[in-house]
Amino acid sequence: MPVEKTERDIQSLVGQISRGEIKLPEIQRGYVWKPTQVAKLIESLYRGYPSGSLLFWRTTAAPKTRSGGYGNGAVPPLFLLDGQQRLTSLHRVLGDHPQAQIVFNVETEDFQNQSAATVKDARWLKVSEVLRPGARQFPVITRLSAALPGLDPDLIGERVSRLAAIRDRAFHLEILTGFSYEEIAQIFVRINSGRPLKTGDLALATLSARWPGVVDKLEAEADHWARRNFGDLDVAFLTRALTGTVLGRGLSTWSHGRLAAASDEELERGWATVQRGLRHLVPLLKENLKVVNSGLLPSRMALLPLIVLLGERPDDPLDAESTRALLYWFLVATIRNRYSSSTDTRLGQDIPVTREPDAVRRLLTNLGIAGTRVEVSPSALAGRTVGSPYFFLSYLVAREAGATDWWHGTRICAGAEGGQRIEYHRIHPQATLRDHPAGYTKTEMNDLANLAFVSGRANRKIGDRPPSVYFVDPALPPLSKAELAAHFVPCEEELRDADVYRDFLAARRTLLAQAMTDLLDRFRPAWLDAPSAVADPIAGCALEFVVYQSSWDAGRVVATAKGDGLDWAGSFALADLVSAIDAADGGFDSDVMIAGEAAPVRLEGDSLHIPIGPFTVSGTLDEWRRTIAREKSDVLPLSRFPEMTPVPWRGPRMTFPVTGAE
Repeated sequence: MPVEKTERDIQSLVGQISRGEIKLPEIQRGYVWKPTQVAKLIESLYRGYPSGSLLFWRTTAAPKTRSGGYGNGAVPPLFLLDGQQRLTSLHRVLGDHPQAQIVFNVETEDFQNQSAATVKDARWLKVSEVLRPGARQFPVITRLSAALPGLDPDLIGERVSRLAAIRDRAFHLEILTGFSYEEIAQIFVRINSGRPLKTGDLALATLSARWPGVVDKLEAEADHWARRNFGDLDVAFLTRALTGTVLGRGLSTWSHGRLAAASDEELERGWATVQRGLRHLVPLLKENLKVVNSGLLPSRMALLPLIVLLGERPDDPLDAESTRALLYWFLVATIRNRYSSSTDTRLGQDIPVTREPDAVRRLLTNLGIAGTRVEVSPSALAGRTVGSPYFFLSYLVAREAGATDWWHGTRICAGAEGGQRIEYHRIHPQATLRDHPAGYTKTEMNDLANLAFVSGRANRKIGDRPPSVYFVDPALPPLSKAELAAHFVPCEEELRDADVYRDFLAARRTLLAQAMTDLLDRFRPAWLDAPSAVADPIAGCALEFVVYQSSWDAGRVVATAKGDGLDWAGSFALADLVSAIDAADGGFDSDVMIAGEAAPVRLEGDSLHIPIGPFTVSGTLDEWRRTIAREKSDVLPLSRFPEMTPVPWRGPRMTFPVTGAE
């Protein structure tokens, strides 16, 4: 089984892609690089940094290729196994792709994606002008020299020539021949282990080698649900559902070998289970919970055991009591963040019991709520914000209560469009709470109990006015007590003033908590008839992040944790957190100095865990990045950074979802 070693320059490789002489086998994931990563690649090539090697496969038995991959050629193609992101990026840059508009600053030698500012700045040159096939340097140098008289023309010429030389940079190529598709898939999995390729991507690669055509099946199914407003049931989720069904647990280091060993019958049966399970589950969510859009779901992981249960049960009708019990488990698993940590371990507990007698009771037992009554207390809602699963529950109870869009009378619905599209609105606007003498915190201002579901057009009518004004605005139809009650807004007029905002929060939490408990009771099966109540372990706990930054400093984050017997604060560098997340994305463990102590950052499956004070804060990489982006949009000046004595946390820690942090 020979391995051919050779070299090929970038211009030749890009030409081969355009002619369809290089293709992507089905085992490859999609293109995922962002423009910033593309800019860094071009900069590395410009500066002569090592660019790595490329791995290809030559075969006479042409495998299935990725839809939307490289084009069709007239000669037998090479199949790209390693280097897709780099090679696709170069093909896009040289081809002037709309999402790869990389520009070069001829004065500073910086690279970035095109922006409105760079378009107007003569120092920035679009890289494709120099690298595209047939490009000539002299007109570019002449134009830049005329536009930048303060810059040495020889220096401009030298830098443009060095940029053009990127086309001639050679990649080292290794070309495998004589290997079967199954062997190639194993090679692909091994070379990508420990790299940014995620466990789910590796599982998909293994499946596509073992079961050619699976990617088309997954993409067709994802498209089916996307057209029905359930776009979060995407290829990545469906891959998890299929592997969970076949393996009977979540993904792990041994998953790929087990998937490769699965029989055709197991894969066919698993896929039939996924499809059948979804076609029973989605209508159940739509009709019984009024979840008409997958974007409402705080977590999709809780769907997996239900998919297996509904996909493999007999065709007999599901009785009303079992239906309620299934949805009761789903709601409690969601608000208890069942899969926010140790996701794959817990799936390994829950999926197998769905195949046993009395499966629903077994699922409830795994949750620790069999023979108990789950209550939502007002303290459980304290400190919760839009990222909390209780936000999902607050929509369900408002929908159940017949809440309407203020001043327009339309029933609230997450599927509405245009001016009636539902948003969440702060009943007490931030403008009236910020800098108030009572010192309301950011967490308090964004508290779940301050959020109501109204349309964008209603929100614009409210503006930044307090409820003491807009509730009784003579220019608007009056809001009746019934309309407010359907949103669980207390009707007492004295609670509409910012001075008593905390009293308003307490009153509304009481109303929401009772409505949420009533909703859970409605789905709770009769055979769970014990009187004892199970408390949420993080009820009353809150975690707040505040970023302090300046133009000359990357910034620091102050984390504040509060709860029953908890009062802790610590700080850490924002750049360290971002670096740790990026390292985890690349498959590497790292740490962040938090409150003067190194905190280990661990990625387990899809969940990133970081110990911050009394909490182990957990979430997916995307959830962590969305949290950081949200905080960076609301930074405070570094001059206001508080003086803090580092106090490391020494007690036990509770799991806290990063989506619940404010």
